[in-house]
Amino acid sequence: VQLQASGGGLVQAGGSLRLSCAASGRRFSYYAMGWFRQGPGKEREYVAGISWNGDSTYYADSVKGRFTISRDNAKNTVYLQMNSLKPEDTAVYYCAADWDPTGSSWYEGLPVYDYWGQGTQVTVSS
Repeated sequence: VQLQASGGGLVQAGGSLRLSCAASGRRFSYYAMGWFRQGPGKEREYVAGISWNGDSTYYADSVKGRFTISRDNAKNTVYLQMNSLKPEDTAVYYCAADWDPTGSSWYEGLPVYDYWGQGTQVTVSS
């Protein structure tokens, strides 16, 4: 699977952005999907994840209540809606995919994201 992230940009604190990640290839619905970010001078952080069928999600504590991950399997796309953005959300955001046709790795809490898209820059000004 190939992944293409988009939707980044410059926004003021308190604003919103929606990131999209379009996947090429078949069987998109067999992948668990995740969003990661890496800010300047920081380690990569797992921000949000969603199971293959969308019925289960994960959020890092730093974004709970502000970010929402969703997917549209008919469009081979996963989204990250980001609200109430803060300057500390500034980072390059990456989408990633984990081949998980049975859902086993997701529900065992062990997604392994093997496929990565290019990043999209999100900058939040204060």
